[in-house]
Amino acid sequence: MSLTTLALIALVPLLIWRIHSRLKHQMTRQRSILSRHYTGLFVFVVMILIPASELGDRPFQLAALAAGAIGGIALGSYGLRRTRFEDTPEGYFFTPPSRMGILVAMVLVARVVYLGIEIYMNQGSNRPNPRFTDSPITMLCLGLTAAYFATFSAALMRWRQRMRKEIGGT
Repeated sequence: MSLTTLALIALVPLLIWRIHSRLKHQMTRQRSILSRHYTGLFVFVVMILIPASELGDRPFQLAALAAGAIGGIALGSYGLRRTRFEDTPEGYFFTPPSRMGILVAMVLVARVVYLGIEIYMNQGSNRPNPRFTDSPITMLCLGLTAAYFATFSAALMRWRQRMRKEIGGT
């Protein structure tokens, strides 16, 4: 076993731990900033549309992406029912269900790490490196994660617009 392989084995758990810690910190009570919700919706929808545009000739991967997106929307809708929304004098806040958000994000992180390890293991061999859109499992994970967070962003935008109408209507 080479030194770089040992370093990879040692650093991957550290990387996963740091990503988990960062996500855990992000999944707490947050100020609702409308521009972030618009940006989140745009980014996560594009995360689905770009791979979908490349998958026209691969229906199995496209179906996996669509299934992941449907699952992400379902999980996002369930998560929204468990989200606490607050209208305080300091502003608008929301607290998402942290375990669900971390789990959904870590599914994609784990798959990306797996692809990175697979690319590393292919070094020196004649096998081509896998593309991100080659695996249906990767497309399922991507669709799940992107649709979950896009659902959250869209719902937070609607909540803020509803709050704005209530303020304007009174």
